[in-house]
Order: sequence, then C-alpha cells, then structure tokens
Amino acid sequence: MSRLQELAERFPVLKRVTEMSRPVQLAAASGVIALAVGAAIALSGPKYKVLFSNLGDKDGGAIVSALDKMQVPHRFSDNGGAILVPSDKVHEARMKLAEQGLPQGGNVGFELMENPKFGASQFAEQVTYQRAVEGELARSIEAMYSVTTARVHLAIPKQTLFVRERKQPTASVLLTLAPGRVLGDGQIAAIAWLVASSVPDLTAENVSIVDQAGRLLSSKSSTGGLGANETHLKYTSELEQRTAARVLSILTPILGAGNVHTEVSAVVDFNLREQTSETYRPNQKPELAAVRSEQTNNSAQRGVMPAMGVPGALANEPPPAPNAAIVNAPNQNDGNTTTTEVDRGPSSTNVSSTVNYEVDRTISHVKEAIGQLKRLSVAVVVNYRNDNEGKPQPLSDTEIEQIQHLVREAIGYSEERGDSLKVANVPFNNVEPVVPLWKDPEIIELAKAAGQYLAFALLLAFVWFKVFKPLLRAREAEMVEVAPVIPMPTPEEAKQQADSYDDNVNAIREMAKQDPRAVSMALRNWIKNDDE
Repeated sequence: MSRLQELAERFPVLKRVTEMSRPVQLAAASGVIALAVGAAIALSGPKYKVLFSNLGDKDGGAIVSALDKMQVPHRFSDNGGAILVPSDKVHEARMKLAEQGLPQGGNVGFELMENPKFGASQFAEQVTYQRAVEGELARSIEAMYSVTTARVHLAIPKQTLFVRERKQPTASVLLTLAPGRVLGDGQIAAIAWLVASSVPDLTAENVSIVDQAGRLLSSKSSTGGLGANETHLKYTSELEQRTAARVLSILTPILGAGNVHTEVSAVVDFNLREQTSETYRPNQKPELAAVRSEQTNNSAQRGVMPAMGVPGALANEPPPAPNAAIVNAPNQNDGNTTTTEVDRGPSSTNVSSTVNYEVDRTISHVKEAIGQLKRLSVAVVVNYRNDNEGKPQPLSDTEIEQIQHLVREAIGYSEERGDSLKVANVPFNNVEPVVPLWKDPEIIELAKAAGQYLAFALLLAFVWFKVFKPLLRAREAEMVEVAPVIPMPTPEEAKQQADSYDDNVNAIREMAKQDPRAVSMALRNWIKNDDE
C-alpha cells in the first residue's frame, strides 16, 4: 500500500476528496486520449488539396461523377464551394478532367469553332458563331470583380441590300452580382461599351443591362423612359447643389456662417438636336470673287471679199491681188519717198470672253450636346448685421450690390440665357421651437440605449440569482455533507500521533506533491467547518 493510500485511510476527508476527483481525472484523460487518436488519424491519412473551386452545380456534378469513375477519393470544403482530392493526385486529376472537357464553365466561347461539322448549313454556322461571341462576351464581363455570372443575348438582324430596310442589332445582358455588391454608373457604361465594341453596327444605346433582381441598370436617354428621367433629375440636382455650394463658399466668409441661405433652380435641356444648313451669300465684286473658269474667243478677218457674181466656176475663184498705185515716183535726188498702199478690202474682228465665278456657299452641320443649361434662377437671403450695440441692422445698398456682383460671377450669370438673380436682406428668425422631452430625438436615443443596458443587466441578474447561485449553494451543501467532522482523538491516540508527527508531515507533503487538488479541497473544507 502506498503512502497516499495510507493517508487516505487515516484521514477519511482526503479519501472522499480523492474519490470525488477521480471522475474529473478520468474525463481529462479520456479527452487527451481522444485528441491523440484524432491527431494520429489526421496525420496518418492523405493530405487533401483544392482541385477546383467556385464551381456551378452542373460542373460540380460532372466532376464528381468523373472522379468516381476514376476511383479518386474526394471531399467537399466546409462551405461546399470547393472539391478536395489527395495532394498527390491533384495534377493527374486535372489533366484527366481537362481531357474530358471539364469543367466546362457557365459559358462556351470560340472553342465551339475548333471542331467544325462537315455539311453544316450556313445558318448553323452563323448560330454557332453567335453563340461563341456571346460566350466570350460573358466571360469578359464575369472578369469584373462585382459580377458573379453573366449571360449575353445578341439579336443580329439579317443583312439586306436595301439601306432603308436595314435594322440595327441589339443586345441584352443579364448579370448576377455578388452579395452586397452594386455597379456604379461608370461600370454599367463600361459593360455597354464593351458589348457594343464587339459587335459590328451595335451602339451602346441599344444594349440593355439587367441584374438578377430584374432592375434595369442601363437607361436609354432616347426612349425617355424612367431610367432616363432618373438620370436627368440626378444631373439637374447635382448642378443645382454645386451652384448653391459656390454661392455659399463665397458669401460665408463675408457674412458669417448661418447668415446666408440660397436656393438654385436650373432648367436643363436634354433633347438631342442635329441641324444641317446651307447658306448662300449675295454676289461679291469680281475682284473679290474666286474664278471658277474663264474662256476667251478671238476672231479676225481681213481682205476677204464677200461672194459676188453668178454662182459658178468663176465666182468660186479668188479675186486677183490688187496692184498698189505709185503716187509719187521715186526721186533719185531726194532721199525721202512716200508711198500709199491702197486698202486691200474690208476686215472684221470679233473678241468674246466668258468668266465663271464660284458661288459663295456655306454648309454647316451642328449636333447639340445633351444637357445644355437653358436658364438659371438663384435666390439669396442675407441676414441682418448686428451693430456695436448688438442690434440687427440691414445692409447698405452698396453691400447688397457687391453681393449681387459676387453671386453673378460665381454662378456664371448670363443675360442672353435669361438667368435671374434675387438678393433679399431680411432678419432671420433664429428662435427654435421648443420640442418636448418625449419628442426630442437625442432624448429618445439616450432612452433606447439606457433601456438596452438595463435589459442586459436584468438578464444577468436573473441568470445569476436563478441559475448560478442555486447551483453554487447546492454544491456547497454537497461538499458539507461529504466532509464529516473529524472526532477528537483519545490520549493514547494523541500520544501516538505526536510520536509520528514528523512522519505525518512528510506524508502530507508527499501527498501534496502527488495530488495538490485533493489537499486544497480538504483544507478548504476544514477552514469552512472552523468558521461555522
């Protein structure tokens, strides 16, 4: 028998405490053994790695069926979003599944064109090409961070030789967004332009984008629908807010915070207009006009007699050459001689000139931008200014005029556009209405917070007094019943115990080293019995 058992036989309290601590020790030992066995099993089994993740139900079922046929063990992740296989078979399984065309993904692209079918009609080839384009566009859209899946439908009309009968292609995109994600206006426009740029003759206005909740994300300004109205109202509201902010930013440093208020009303034209005009100005002077073409004809006749006499051979003969008569015979002694040639007959000269000038013409094609500001109305209210005695006094006319000039420059005032500006100087009513305590929002929030804390405190008190405290009392009563009162020893026993005092002290020390919890519980029971 060990020393610990001897002490337990000598002191019944220690024996009882030791017996009570055995279930706890057995439970702890069982837990340690279970953890060791689980760790051994986990370490001895194969290590699993991710084969594929983020798979659809269709691809996931096909991959699981293929793995079963290949006799490859597999598991699923905790959230079911990935398929796990042993680490030494990951690459082999991926190659074998790729040979079978798995995973196929939600969309198919230009791989449809890799295996052409012999004897396919032109219509079938066109449908296959359209499916490939739709799949590639869907893959490109799914590459965006907020988009989980995408489907693209293209409506491409058949081409015709008649220009008037041609129809523009259209497209629709269905998006499944990630939970808690939304697309901004820039991202929606990017998707529309991405689809429009991939299909010939397709414009971004003809692309409709819808999310999984059925909300129309893209709005067509040309149709005047609800989406366009919301965009117009948003643009107008932002324009008015920016204008009011500029007015406040320039007047607040002068008048002080809270002494100026402004409201802006903007009229914006969202109509799309195109205009082509051809203008002709009055004729200019010849020296200022541009010459288009010039033609000059000269005709001269000399010594040709008109037809005379009886028609015949003689009449067709040319007349003989005339002989010039010598008026003065040459004088051998005089060096100056004068001769006169007889006129050879009638002569005619005809000169004609034609000049063509360019016509002064101007052709202009104007396409007005959408969202032009047509009219701006601004109302500014300025508070009275306190004098040296603290009494409110109105501003002078010079100050009001200066405020008007500043506001006009800040808002870009234009008389041609028909803008209006009104500045009023009136005293502000700064008396705030008295709100009852039970209607004050701050008081209501404080009351809600206090109520939450009070409810939490009551819950804690209920759990303490109704659950934990009765358990503690029952535990203390059980410990009192377990620990009996040690009887007083007889004189002989006392002498024997005194003789073996040193042995008992050493035994207790040894027991404290082997089972300190049992010793501490025995001491606590003794102290409690002494207090009672």
